[in-house]
Amino acid sequence: MINNEVTSETPSPAKRWAPLGQILREQYGVTAMVLETALEKQKATSQRLGEILMEMKAVSSRALARALALQQGLDYMETISEEAYCASNLGKVPVSFLRKHLLFPMRNGENRLLVAVADPLDIQPLNDLAVLTGLPVEMVISAPEEIIGALNRNVEKQADSSQEFMEDIPENLSDSLGANLEPADLLDTSDEAPLIRFVNSLITQGYKQRASDIHIEPYESEVAIRYRVDGILYDILRPPRRVHAGLVSRIKIMSNLNIAEKRLPQDGRFRVRIAGKDVDVRVSTLPTAFGERAVLRLLDKSSSILTLEELGMGRSLLDSVEGIINKPHGILLVTGPTGSGKTTTLYAALSRLNSREKNIITVEDPIEYQLAGVGQIQVNPKIDLTFASGLRSILRQDPDIIMIGEIRDRETAEIAIQSALTGHMVFSTLHTNDSAGALTRLVEMGVEPFLAASSIIGILAQRLVRRVCPHCRKESAPPAELVRELESEGLYSDQAVFFHGDGCKECMNIGYRGRTGLYELLVVDDEVRDLLLQKKDSATIKNSALRRGMKTLRTDGLKKALKGETSLEEVLRVTQEEV
Repeated sequence: MINNEVTSETPSPAKRWAPLGQILREQYGVTAMVLETALEKQKATSQRLGEILMEMKAVSSRALARALALQQGLDYMETISEEAYCASNLGKVPVSFLRKHLLFPMRNGENRLLVAVADPLDIQPLNDLAVLTGLPVEMVISAPEEIIGALNRNVEKQADSSQEFMEDIPENLSDSLGANLEPADLLDTSDEAPLIRFVNSLITQGYKQRASDIHIEPYESEVAIRYRVDGILYDILRPPRRVHAGLVSRIKIMSNLNIAEKRLPQDGRFRVRIAGKDVDVRVSTLPTAFGERAVLRLLDKSSSILTLEELGMGRSLLDSVEGIINKPHGILLVTGPTGSGKTTTLYAALSRLNSREKNIITVEDPIEYQLAGVGQIQVNPKIDLTFASGLRSILRQDPDIIMIGEIRDRETAEIAIQSALTGHMVFSTLHTNDSAGALTRLVEMGVEPFLAASSIIGILAQRLVRRVCPHCRKESAPPAELVRELESEGLYSDQAVFFHGDGCKECMNIGYRGRTGLYELLVVDDEVRDLLLQKKDSATIKNSALRRGMKTLRTDGLKKALKGETSLEEVLRVTQEEV
């Protein structure tokens, strides 16, 4: 028997063929009145009793599955392990067929197939499965969501590699582009065109390896395909040059771009489903000397917005940030380079504040994730919808909280400041290296120092560092040159213990898996305001804040390195401008 949590629901012969309604009433608390209502609806609609009761929220899908197991004298499988899938039959059974009929095949012994089913009375798909696999079928019952989840987890693992599809691409690609857009689920595709399967596998593989971007870069004799994972680019494939034109054309077809235009940059997007999850793909093409480069950004639409606690903030920092975002008016700026997680932090703050009592409106470029209950505006310069013009319109919508994707110019900065001074809470981002630099950057843009001093209440600088893989983490001694660097800054102790990852299958032998944030919070108090009004430089403002207890990005990083969350090399890599 496969090692899963199987519960024997076999009843006595007298109860085995009892009506489903009777079992649900006696064992699962469905009242006689609810059951009578459901039976009346069943007569009128010919729906199954269980479906009606679930629609009425009188019974859960798992309770219904247990009741079916009792009625049919079958075992009930509460959970299906990741190792349970019968991989040898994957090629014989279309995944779309398994999803449609809610079947999860598992080998049990040498000459039979154990199958988790949601509906034991639907016999025809089981007969088809027996024919497809050439094995007799034995049933267990499981809840529909358990079967779907197990299918998604296991089919994802079995997806063919891009290398295999690349070898099948013919010399003549004219018939391989396909006129259709993406299949309903990339793992379900039955399209035989090698190029289409190659593109689908690139996206699927990128998603499985947690890539944020897929880079397709043409050179004289080959094409470089790279994935950006946890902020670092890795070479994945080097297909021959002949693949390039068809590859980019297929991506253009999927994103509804002009495949004939190869001289100008183009931007598009498309959506796919991978293992049952919605993925938004943003596409950018750019002409170069050897052909068009394409970059695909993958955004998992099913992933939830991170909370402030999940961003890697310490308790004291979290309390300070919450104190700032809960103020009735003012500006909170989040600073850092591109890709440092600024927008994610602002989304987390908005999610914390989001309630029916508050009107929250954002103006973004682009809108990364949909926030329920929040009005989100997409910048569109082609129709003169800029950050500044969008912000002016927002102010006529009676907002309580405003988020501006980025302050890029003096006009946007001044409107943001006026919004804060007239009683609104404003969140935005700015590209500076540290927190103090944001104040002087605004002054350089042309904002009057007294306006910046009176409206900004906090500046949060941040970076992202890779987490040491928890599966292969071990203690390590840092390199001597890093020790000398830290000693020169007074930040090293002989008792310090650091960690690194050896590399394993869980982290693709990189030694890192996932990322966490480093933070530096500058609270704009009276002393900082005075220095700004005196037009002091950012170094003077920063030194003043440090004397009064502000922790730098590097200090926060060293704390995380000592806890084993990241490595010392990572901390020094992302904070090297502080040296």
